[in-house]
Amino acid sequence: MVSPLTRSAQNSAGIQTLLDAEREAQKIVQQAREYRTKRVKDARSEAQKEIEDYRKEKEDEFQKFEKEHSSGNKKAEDDAKKDTDGKVKEIDDIGKKSGSKVVEQLIEVASNAKPEPPRGRD
Repeated sequence: MVSPLTRSAQNSAGIQTLLDAEREAQKIVQQAREYRTKRVKDARSEAQKEIEDYRKEKEDEFQKFEKEHSSGNKKAEDDAKKDTDGKVKEIDDIGKKSGSKVVEQLIEVASNAKPEPPRGRD
């Protein structure tokens, strides 16, 4: 027969074993949480880097596209400016030639105004 003292010692040893196992399990769970947290942070960092790389790649593609296609725009702008400058010069020349005549006509019309009452709508 087992003495009560022996049985109590065995129970204490069993409880201690269970407590040790629980502490070990808590350590394992904590390590798993830390590992998962690290993996999530690493995944976020990696995703952010991929996003930045993709953004840079698309920005480079856009810059290349813009550079290739803006040369045609530049030529069109230069042609339009040249054409506009020519038209402005032509208008200036016409203004210099007949500007005084137009001013005289405007003064004539303004000084000899013949006001008429507005006509009613029939």
